[in-house]
Amino acid sequence: MKTSIYLTVIVLLLFSCKNDKNNTGDSAYLGGEIINPTNPFVVILKSDYVLDTVALDNHNRFLYEIKGLQSGFYTFKHGSEIQMVFLEPNDSIMFRLNTLDFDESLVYTGDGAKKNNYFIDEFLQNETEEKKIFQLCQLDPKEFEKQITLIKEAKNKRLKTFINKNHTSHLFGNIAQANINYNYYSSKEIYPLINYQYEKRDILSLLPNDYYNYRKDIDYNQEAYKDYLSYNSFLRTNFNNLTLEKHLGHSQDKYFNGNSICYNLDRLKIIDSLVSNPSIKNDLLYYFTMTFLTKNKIIENNGALTNLFLSTSTDSKNNEIITNLSKAINNLKPGGQLPDIKIVDFENSEITFSSLINKPTAIYFWSHDFYQHFKESHYKVSELKKKYPEVNFIAVNIDIDNLNSWSNTLKKNRFSLTNEYHFKTPEESMHTLAIYPMTKVILIDKDNIIVNSNSNMFASNFEEQLLGIINK
Repeated sequence: MKTSIYLTVIVLLLFSCKNDKNNTGDSAYLGGEIINPTNPFVVILKSDYVLDTVALDNHNRFLYEIKGLQSGFYTFKHGSEIQMVFLEPNDSIMFRLNTLDFDESLVYTGDGAKKNNYFIDEFLQNETEEKKIFQLCQLDPKEFEKQITLIKEAKNKRLKTFINKNHTSHLFGNIAQANINYNYYSSKEIYPLINYQYEKRDILSLLPNDYYNYRKDIDYNQEAYKDYLSYNSFLRTNFNNLTLEKHLGHSQDKYFNGNSICYNLDRLKIIDSLVSNPSIKNDLLYYFTMTFLTKNKIIENNGALTNLFLSTSTDSKNNEIITNLSKAINNLKPGGQLPDIKIVDFENSEITFSSLINKPTAIYFWSHDFYQHFKESHYKVSELKKKYPEVNFIAVNIDIDNLNSWSNTLKKNRFSLTNEYHFKTPEESMHTLAIYPMTKVILIDKDNIIVNSNSNMFASNFEEQLLGIINK
């Protein structure tokens, strides 16, 4: 009831602001309530530029006026969760969301809400369709194209009905249509990559001659779309596919390997040749380089990709991150010793990793920003402890936060505080251990020697790796 009264008062306030004679129509309001917040604020951005950091009140609510509004998408961020909101002059958007079920719980109200609820529904529908698209990719090319065209036509029909009913702006219509088109293009691009019925060379030869006709109209430097998920997803898939075509032209490998250094070098070169917009190019170079470095098992190949990245990227911050990550990964080679990083327990007593390792050990990490992973990893470890009592499982919270925050979260979820720690210097330690992605697990033998610095407890072969360090 209190929430309902609050929203009513705020909406009335927003309408009064809209009708004020001093309102020039170049501003909009964004506000809402966050259930189960992971920190006491939200961040409002336009592209990569932070407009403001807005504190939540005692009821976990906020209200913010965006002045000098540029129509288009804005981003609000809370913890690791990010969502975009479409704003035009005089919009007054309210939302209510639960961080434990972020996208599915997000609902907008107020002027401009229908446009944003349309985009949310479209986003969730695309997520649901992903599994269907993967299944359709196993069809022959003509049938696959027929099926995804039917999906596109249904979306076009829905958009047309929505526009006619709500009398939306040309900008909304253009963006909504672009979302449909780029999702359709992404489906076509991903087909050769995940079709497992044929070898890659064979599947490319079976595609109709006009299959990629849309490519001639693609702008790889579309500044207006650079923050849109559908455009970025298309670019990533498109460059994967373009690289596949080039790579197969000179590769002697019998089977395609997307993790090969040759394929990944080809991809960065193609991006450099086709993309001139600095922001779009730097984001793509960074994304693919970061992905390779964090998944690559042949550490000796990291240097070649890092050097090519640094010669093509012009973003100094990204360059520093990749340089440090590459060095950190190199220092975590199997056979080397784990860096003796300082950690603290829930009583704030300072210790080091080496003092804890006297038997095979698995070190995993968690953060409030990845709350679902925090719970799933701890449940998983509870199972593994029973099956492998010979292994010591150590959990480390990586948040730059106070002591009580992480220990209280463990207590709240009824997890034991045994073998739970927090970095003494989180930022420095995260760089040293190259903690990315969050699913990273470091496996150490009883002599404190690294066996695998980039394992994953949810991988199908993880228990096999545990047996390996037990029997080492």
